[in-house]
Amino acid sequence: MVQLRDRLGPTHYGRIFPRQSGGCGRLAVKIVKKALDNSVIILDITGEVTLGQSAGQLSRELAKLLGEEGVEGVILNLENINYMDSTGLGEVVGYLARFENSGKRLKLVRPNETIRKLMRLTRLDEIIKIYDSEEKALEDMFS
Repeated sequence: MVQLRDRLGPTHYGRIFPRQSGGCGRLAVKIVKKALDNSVIILDITGEVTLGQSAGQLSRELAKLLGEEGVEGVILNLENINYMDSTGLGEVVGYLARFENSGKRLKLVRPNETIRKLMRLTRLDEIIKIYDSEEKALEDMFS
């Protein structure tokens, strides 16, 4: 996997956009959206989710899915996130609550060990269930 560093800004569905002047963030983030069916979407996230454009991009994508009619659940695959700061984690936690309050589901899959440590440190691991596979998250989506 090629590491995209410093000179690149956020990406959208595999397209890389140069960072705007004054932009924040250390690495491009790539979000690939896959529909399992009409009601469940998987978001595969690659890169770093940090203060600035990358966390904002993730937030915008989750907001779109939250408001999209027919979408009942989203699986957020974190396997290829190299780094997530407290801002990125805060966005995810905020959307977990928003999804739940709207009657929809947001499931987290395969965060790396660094993100798991951050979740343990903040005790989020006690209230947020983490899944080892997309299949297990899907099984638990509507149970």
